[in-house]
Amino acid sequence: MRRCLELASIGLPLAMPNPSVGAVLVFQDTIIGEGFTSPYGGSHGEVNCINSVTENNKQYISQSTLYVSLEPCSHTGKTPPCSNLIIENKIPEVIIGCVDTFSLVAGKGIEMLQNKGVKTTVGILENECRELNKRFFTFHEKKRPFVILKWAQTSDKFIAPEKKKHGQERWITGELTKELVHKMRSEEMAILVGKKTVLVDNPSLTTRNYPGKNPTRIILDNKLQLWNSRSDFSVFNKDSKTLIVNSISNFEEGNCQGIKVKFDSNLIENLMTKLHQENIQSIIVEGGEITIDSFIKEGIWDEAFVFKNEKKFKKGVKAPTLNLEANKVLSIGNDSLSIYKNYEM
Repeated sequence: MRRCLELASIGLPLAMPNPSVGAVLVFQDTIIGEGFTSPYGGSHGEVNCINSVTENNKQYISQSTLYVSLEPCSHTGKTPPCSNLIIENKIPEVIIGCVDTFSLVAGKGIEMLQNKGVKTTVGILENECRELNKRFFTFHEKKRPFVILKWAQTSDKFIAPEKKKHGQERWITGELTKELVHKMRSEEMAILVGKKTVLVDNPSLTTRNYPGKNPTRIILDNKLQLWNSRSDFSVFNKDSKTLIVNSISNFEEGNCQGIKVKFDSNLIENLMTKLHQENIQSIIVEGGEITIDSFIKEGIWDEAFVFKNEKKFKKGVKAPTLNLEANKVLSIGNDSLSIYKNYEM
């Protein structure tokens, strides 16, 4: 099962919004096949595992045990059900890391196998298997994206200087941290900022410092102030899809899409519901202070990545506050990274 988890981790993040599944086929204590979920729309881990078995070993498939990190699917989506494939290949035993709580599966894959006489064992390294697909489980169980908060702060706890001219950069952290942040962006489906961050920083919100896919950009723009002067801002270029969350209208123009949401005291919940409908499984909230504090106040966040440096601003925009102990603290060059978790798997 640990090998299944290693394989499944390779499939992330390209498998999203599908879960990434690792599969290992074992005959007499020897691995004869293994695989993980292909990028979204491609084959699942079980399919790739069985297809990896060499011609010389195909005769042993019907005498082998299949290990999978997640319950095999039982429905037809972009690919046929994996449970059917297991039955067709007469695999007699399946060891499963955890149940798939997605409503179209939710035990039905296990039931299908058992009804055909396949021996099943469930719950091997269950917490680790759920943790690996934490975005998938949060999305289906809480009906919202997995939310990651991220900011950088000085040693005197500011995230920005007192005054900042349009387009002027004032980096707190170093190049290694910048590269790590862009890697993080490539691993999530979307990135979210408020209107003020766009007005002040004019960010592009891409992965230009890391060779990965650009996330969908989500911009909070209540009265469409940014959109109406869109030629001024990088977030509306063609580098990635952009969702403009506003209170006025739904619309589409090129790679940009307006999403109407009620801007009231329940804004964050309203937004989470809408992003769930848009099938966005994970987001990084990068700022600014008001936006991040809104998520903290509502308790709607799962992880927080707080980068720190010894620089001081003395005056400026105060950093958000988490009344929690960090789960982990790492050193990144001259910076430190504190990681907080606000969930249990």
